[in-house]
Amino acid sequence: MEIERVPRTSQQAAAAYTRLSRWYDWLGKSSEGPHITIGLRLLNAQAGERALEIGFGTGHGLVTLAQSVGETGRVCGIDLSSGMIAVAREQIEREHLTDRVVMQRGNVLQLPYATGTFDVVFSSFMLDLIDTPDLPTVLNECRRVLRSNGRVGIVSMSKACGARASNLIMKVYERAHRWLPALIDCRPIYVQTLLAAAGFHIDVAQTRSMWGLPVEIVIARKGA
Repeated sequence: MEIERVPRTSQQAAAAYTRLSRWYDWLGKSSEGPHITIGLRLLNAQAGERALEIGFGTGHGLVTLAQSVGETGRVCGIDLSSGMIAVAREQIEREHLTDRVVMQRGNVLQLPYATGTFDVVFSSFMLDLIDTPDLPTVLNECRRVLRSNGRVGIVSMSKACGARASNLIMKVYERAHRWLPALIDCRPIYVQTLLAAAGFHIDVAQTRSMWGLPVEIVIARKGA
């Protein structure tokens, strides 16, 4: 199961998303937004839970999670881009949620949280930006910081082709990613396969379409 590589460094990615941060919502809200909304609904964070969002971008997911966990819950967020963090902070302040959301800049390959800290972990359109050899490391870190029976929600472009995307569309997109990685930086991956390999049990899996390409929305659980 071959997955395209990501040649860009984490420093280059951080700089690129900082440049995009002020108008990222204009680009992604209509395309990525509906899938993220479904992923968060399926994850179903509950009042009093501790939640983590990895690669939170402009902060809409953090807002949803904070509203779901309520005053007795807590939400942490980690992102590589200082620009995205600044925009997300404005979102959190506008929603008056600063008392239950903590954001920080960091690398997802080594999450700065203790083992078994969170009830839920969420990430959308972030794994498809991680270079292929690092994908197991990121998911192992997600599993580490989850409590026993904790849930992870992943929304990502998917290489699991089905009726919603032809092989031709997939090949054209992957070739564009190969030729223009700075512009077309995300690429499809095998979400369920990667989660299962990391020791997660799949609870819910949906495949949707974005630009004619499949998007996987997967909710999985850490075993006892």
